[in-house]
Amino acid sequence: MSGSGSDRLTAQFAFLNEADRLKQVDRANVLMDNSRPENSAEHSWHLCLWALVMPLPDGVNRNRVIAMLLLHDLVEIDVGDQPIDLPHDADALQQAEAAAAKRLFGLLPPDIGSALLSLWQEFETAETPDAKAAKRLDYSQPMFQVLCANPPRPDHLDVVRMNLTRGRAAPLAKDWPAIHARASALLAQMAPDDDPDLAARLAFLAEADRLKSVYRATTLVDGSRRENSGEHSWHLALYSLVLADQAENRVNIQRVTQMLLIHDLVEIDVGDVPIHSANGQAHASADTQAAESKAADRIFGLLPTETGKELRALWDEFEAAQSPDALFAKALDRVQPVMANLMSGGGTWVTYDVTLEQLDTRVGSKIANGAPEIWAWTRDQVLPYFHDRMFSA
Repeated sequence: MSGSGSDRLTAQFAFLNEADRLKQVDRANVLMDNSRPENSAEHSWHLCLWALVMPLPDGVNRNRVIAMLLLHDLVEIDVGDQPIDLPHDADALQQAEAAAAKRLFGLLPPDIGSALLSLWQEFETAETPDAKAAKRLDYSQPMFQVLCANPPRPDHLDVVRMNLTRGRAAPLAKDWPAIHARASALLAQMAPDDDPDLAARLAFLAEADRLKSVYRATTLVDGSRRENSGEHSWHLALYSLVLADQAENRVNIQRVTQMLLIHDLVEIDVGDVPIHSANGQAHASADTQAAESKAADRIFGLLPTETGKELRALWDEFEAAQSPDALFAKALDRVQPVMANLMSGGGTWVTYDVTLEQLDTRVGSKIANGAPEIWAWTRDQVLPYFHDRMFSA
């Protein structure tokens, strides 16, 4: 690889590794099963899923909304979560977030960093139709995170009540009356208006929350804990945004992003099947594929028929890994754990005693099929690890 291409990928992966830290920023909200606080990375993934399945106003670009939501909370790596029911200095927070955005997007090659910073700023100012639609979703998801919990926490219900009546969600009564009315009915423990389409979409989104409790073999970049499949899906979608320049001209990056947002939903039923487990055989076994197909039937079947069919077809395309979009998505799905293992000192390579030859066969070939330049760069990064391991054995 040329020096300039190598330097570019080095900067892109430096940003993506730094973004991993968002998985450790806890929010005031909790998971719907009340087991732990929700973090900002899995919140961002869930919001993108909202953007993928919820109807949006006419003229709004769904893909730009998803891109904004992928990025919108990255600044919390530096400034943390700001619960809406607690006082804060708005001007100071705005300045701190702007400084964080400048630092984070400044890690990227200038052309990518400038484009993503502009998108983040558009979301913050909320003046365009796309940004306003993204904000509406960002105001709605946390309320239903509370209202769909089992059971909802009384103190969190108080925050929702304040939010609906005089907080930032109050304008939804005009801007998105169906979602405001349903939230209000759930808060009052009343039967909501009969709207089977909205009810089905919300049921799917509530079920998706369970993916945040599916833990993978791969750890976070710093090795502090295992990654869950919700935050992994967010990180992969971010990969698609940042590494879009590595895709062939035939690749539709927006479709790749959507694939990666939904690709692991079947793990709600099946769990994570590590690629290196059972000597690399379990991941692609007929039993695993059958179980995942059954899970896809159930989970996408929760949605209104047409939406469910569209997303199921997209999931099937990803699994088949034949189209240019799916091949690039698969490449990103393979390279992200490689980076986590490399940065954390070996990770699952140590757990499963993986050799360089096995990495080439199980992982490298899949990355090279969809993103050959990414694999050429990545293999250069992992070679010293396997070299040192071989000579220290």
